[in-house]
Amino acid sequence: MDLAQWRARLAAGPPFPYPAVSVLGLVLAVVVTWGGVLVIVAGQVVPAWVLGGSLVVVSLVLMGVHGVRRHRSAPDDGDTAVTAGGYGLRRLGYVLLTVLAVASVGVRALGDLGAQYLVLRPSGPGGCTAVVRETAFLMAGTGEVYGVGGSTGVAWGPSGSWFADDGYRPVAERSYELEWGRGDGVLVVRGSGGNPVYPAIHPVNCD
Repeated sequence: MDLAQWRARLAAGPPFPYPAVSVLGLVLAVVVTWGGVLVIVAGQVVPAWVLGGSLVVVSLVLMGVHGVRRHRSAPDDGDTAVTAGGYGLRRLGYVLLTVLAVASVGVRALGDLGAQYLVLRPSGPGGCTAVVRETAFLMAGTGEVYGVGGSTGVAWGPSGSWFADDGYRPVAERSYELEWGRGDGVLVVRGSGGNPVYPAIHPVNCD
């Protein structure tokens, strides 16, 4: 690389950190997917695995762009052989992290098959919104309630969960009560006949 090329690179400013941002995106994808993060966008619930999958796609695109730019600006002075070993280790780590992120999203997506997300009304103080996720498998049903902050639209995990017999979905069947106080709310889910629900009382916390 001659002096003119060095000056042109310095004038262009620092390069965008594609690898670092991509790796950060993959790490966040794993954390978000398994952390049970939930978002409401335009009144629609966006599950954790959708958020994680979006982060994976963005990370892969960034690394693709980085690969193209790196190939175009590859040095021709013989230094490639010196750095090949370190680059190979970094690439292996990136591949393993990508596999972990994709597998995490896939497992959570499969676990969400048949899941039903319900936005409960009315909202609480400050726009706090209760969102319920209910699933049924064979003879068992499960449910979770999330408190989605009105200012952020994000829930950082469920604030309560329950089990129901015979795959019963109490919230979908409108067998529940939602009450709001000055800050938090309380969701009470009830069984029906021979379909008990346990436990019945759950806090709705948007902090």
